[in-house]
Amino acid sequence: MTGGRVLRNAAAGMLCSAALAAAAAGQADCGTDALGTSRTLVLPREAAAYGRVQHAALPLAPGEVVITFDDGPRPESTPRVLQALQAQCVRATFFMNGEPMLAHAALAREVRSQGHGVGLHGFRHPNFSQLPEAEQLADLREAESAWRTVFGGTVAAYRFPFLAETPVLRKALAAARITVMSTDVGIEDWLPDQGPQLLADRLVERLAASGGGIVLLHDAQDQTAAALPLLLRTLKTHGYRVVHLEWTAE
Repeated sequence: MTGGRVLRNAAAGMLCSAALAAAAAGQADCGTDALGTSRTLVLPREAAAYGRVQHAALPLAPGEVVITFDDGPRPESTPRVLQALQAQCVRATFFMNGEPMLAHAALAREVRSQGHGVGLHGFRHPNFSQLPEAEQLADLREAESAWRTVFGGTVAAYRFPFLAETPVLRKALAAARITVMSTDVGIEDWLPDQGPQLLADRLVERLAASGGGIVLLHDAQDQTAAALPLLLRTLKTHGYRVVHLEWTAE
């Protein structure tokens, strides 16, 4: 490792620690103007699949949203996402890749310790539709092993990278009673040069069309972390209510 990489990694670690401390300090400071979390929906551990882009709808009322994040944890952006969520007393669900989960295990555990749900999103974020079945199953085994190392126990929910579901992995997930989570609303926050107002306007437009549902965001994106405070305020302004997901015990 070069000296430059050492300095960058050290700086990222300092940013991560500072942002997490700020988030923890503000945890109980939400006032009446905060978006908040309106209720918790507890789902059974079963071979279900949700998200109207590909599957059935979650049992949500009109105007209810479930906020989800993919691709983390990432020290440069995930702590800022946590800080924004705690500032608004919002609980979300993070679908983590196994590789960064292992690399940043303390941050992964911090996400869960702050009351957020956690699921898997593959190990290396491949497009499974382009891989042989044996490689797809190997990625799942690696992801589950990473989960056991970081969290212990077994995972309850899984989102496919690129939403590229395959029959062999659907069968394997069903056998393990792991729920597949797709989405209802995406705002392409992974595209380059997406400013906060552009993303907020797109969120309002997409939610107006869907009436609510599962919102897909990416905590590994700097621009998402920067936009999240405005996105949460926008949800509040337009009267949306946040539902937190949990799963029954093993």
